[in-house]
Amino acid sequence: MPWLAIPFSDSDKRDHLKKLFKVRGIPSLAMLDESGKVLSSDGVQIIKEYGVEGHPFTAEKIKELKEKEETAKKEQSLRSILVSQSRDYVISADGRKVSVSELEGKLVGLYFSLSSFKACQEFTTTLADVYEKLRAKGESFEIVMISLDDEEQSFKKYFESMPWFALPFNDKSCEKLARYFELRVLPTLVVIGQDGKTLHSNVAEAIEQHGIQAYPFTPEKFVELEEIEKAKREAQTLESILVSGDTDFVIGKDGVKIPVSHLAGKNILLYFSAHWCPPCRAFLPKLIEAYQTIKAKDEAFEVIFISSDRDQASFDEFFSGMPWLALPFGDQRKTSLGRTFKVGSIPKLIAIEPTGRTVTTEARNLVMIHGADAYPFTDEHIKEIEAQYEEMAKGWPEKVKHALHEQHELVLTMRRMYICNGCEKEGHLRSFYCAECDFDLHPKCALEEDKRIKDDNKLEKAKPGEGWKCDGEVCSRA
Repeated sequence: MPWLAIPFSDSDKRDHLKKLFKVRGIPSLAMLDESGKVLSSDGVQIIKEYGVEGHPFTAEKIKELKEKEETAKKEQSLRSILVSQSRDYVISADGRKVSVSELEGKLVGLYFSLSSFKACQEFTTTLADVYEKLRAKGESFEIVMISLDDEEQSFKKYFESMPWFALPFNDKSCEKLARYFELRVLPTLVVIGQDGKTLHSNVAEAIEQHGIQAYPFTPEKFVELEEIEKAKREAQTLESILVSGDTDFVIGKDGVKIPVSHLAGKNILLYFSAHWCPPCRAFLPKLIEAYQTIKAKDEAFEVIFISSDRDQASFDEFFSGMPWLALPFGDQRKTSLGRTFKVGSIPKLIAIEPTGRTVTTEARNLVMIHGADAYPFTDEHIKEIEAQYEEMAKGWPEKVKHALHEQHELVLTMRRMYICNGCEKEGHLRSFYCAECDFDLHPKCALEEDKRIKDDNKLEKAKPGEGWKCDGEVCSRA
């Protein structure tokens, strides 16, 4: 780092600064002016969005930059996006310089990609197929890759097999465009219309799901695609999502094949997970506990593990600790299932009802919060649970004092997920919470202490019965 630091040994100062600037996570960047006045506590986001252009980081400067961006978006053209002071061209894989003016009047896709990212590698293959088919049909469609690579050799190797254009390696416009289009995920394919205006902020998912059918990426086309998807969801069966050609089975222990038809009519959880993923390993015991509880009550229930492991050995090791079924390692159905259920992160738990339709794609959260009680994961059932919880909470005090946090009262607060500072176990929905100190207690942990304090107070005020004496621990005959 080219700047200064608080000495590591000065833990008191570090702790003081964390409290002063209410640091809840890292990285965190507070910006001060020459007098020490706080300019912004959101410096990380400012640097990400504006870089050096944000200096001197005052509210006025940030407002000015935002207004410039808004004006630029209103007056947007293909040239304003792709042309810089030092460059008015894009390049082809063979090194040709092609004037941006040759792309004007066409539908242009800006492909934000990273060569080392597997999802980009896979999407590039799909996109190339769509691009070649559209070109063969004579469609006026071009693609310009906006590479986020930081090594020129990686960029060249990645780009050499692509049939479209790109901005030169390490072009300053790449970073600016990522900010301009508020890049959030990779891969991203922004579509610029023939008028130079943004037609769609990211059609990558639509191309993965629908291929060439997603063209020309207009609002009308997306309405049409949504109707197609709705019809698919309505007609969905377990066989339609789990059977592919002659592959019509899942596996149990020792590789035994279980026909998908044997699972029809059951409540199914599709469990997307991997051994290398720490959150997956952390969630697994919770899911196993819920599975065993549900299975003991209802045999018409099953879980199917869909692996994102990198090799057979990792799959085998992870699956060996699971009491349910799985797709074989490397099964091609994983890709189609990932697209169908828009699996962008793991662990992911999809609930399928006996008819084969999707109940929820957020079953993991329900298991985390309610455990086996969440079964069968329907909206109606979850509402019933939440209503019961609300009824229970009506009898709880709004505030309590606790020996573990004597400096402040703890306030009953809605908290989606937290770690109890008392029992150190995960909690959900309600916490007795101190916002100033970020301190949580389960209602059970907080109320047991609150009840003990109240009971102790009653004991202090009460007089022992005639012929008895009390020392606070036991009552004995006098």
